[in-house]
Amino acid sequence: MSELEAVKDALLGFDAEKLAKATEASLKKNISPQEIMNVITASLKLIGEKFEKGELLLVHLVASGEAAKRAISEYLEPLLSKEGTVVAKIGTVAIGTVAGDIHDIGKNIVASMFFSAGFKVIDLGKDVSVESFIKAVEQHEPDILGMSTLLSTSLPIQREVVEALNNKKLRETVKIIVGGAPVTPEWAEEIGTDGYAEDALEAVNVGLRLLGKE
Repeated sequence: MSELEAVKDALLGFDAEKLAKATEASLKKNISPQEIMNVITASLKLIGEKFEKGELLLVHLVASGEAAKRAISEYLEPLLSKEGTVVAKIGTVAIGTVAGDIHDIGKNIVASMFFSAGFKVIDLGKDVSVESFIKAVEQHEPDILGMSTLLSTSLPIQREVVEALNNKKLRETVKIIVGGAPVTPEWAEEIGTDGYAEDALEAVNVGLRLLGKE
């Protein structure tokens, strides 16, 4: 088995340790970081397709995303930056769980999947205020703003963020995706967002579609 085949095999096996070792071994064989990145990206796409077909579970999606994130951030991005090579980024995503909600597992999964799909991710954390969301849009100028909540009591915060962006004349600068247990497509449309996602993979697909990158 070649080094790149080992990278693919480790990721398809959802093994973070093996993927890290395979990535390191590939680099020692003078395989370029971009080549390794391409294999990881292709493997993640395959995993996503299997998930959509019902052949894999959410736990597999999460495990592969976390494994890829570790390999990319620890081994590939530092080398590419050192060489002066810019890792191709599809776009920038700022994401957070809205104020009043401290649940972040779902948000973390979505952030990981966006990262693994090639996006630059700015994780705003949990219990994020309206002001912090606005500041993030002003400061980072993301292509996509993601807002999550698991509590129906925090749903109004999503609306407040959209209204604040409108008031600040920033709404047209960013695409907004919302998700979380109490969120529905109807709610997303009612408050004036650009998209709704039921799970992490759908969030990435919606993001790609909104940016015309499908």
